[in-house]
Amino acid sequence: MASSSNPINRRRSERVMLRLRITVNAEDTARKPQQVEALTQVVNAHGGLMRMQMELHVGQPMVLVNPQNKVEQRCRVVRVDDTAERDFAVAFEFDSPNPKFWPVVFPPEDWHAPAPGPSEKSVQ
Repeated sequence: MASSSNPINRRRSERVMLRLRITVNAEDTARKPQQVEALTQVVNAHGGLMRMQMELHVGQPMVLVNPQNKVEQRCRVVRVDDTAERDFAVAFEFDSPNPKFWPVVFPPEDWHAPAPGPSEKSVQ
């Protein structure tokens, strides 16, 4: 069994189960721009996992749009798996961490920026 102390097994931020319809802007296999809906399964400050009908490939760039607040986020595909339901499970990574993209009211502690250290506090 792999140890969770192994850096390979650790996540950069805690995952949260969240089912949210999002819009995906990406090119299809014919390199034509497409806009499709996807349903997130799990998210974190660095990306997530979604299910969608359109096939993508690892490394492919895309832009996600959160329809609740219209925020756009650039990201890339890091894994694609076929599912039994004839759609695709797509793992993606944001170009830069963005925990505010997700509508999580009480985000996990590690989603926040670290508190300033003693040398970073302002002197009054």
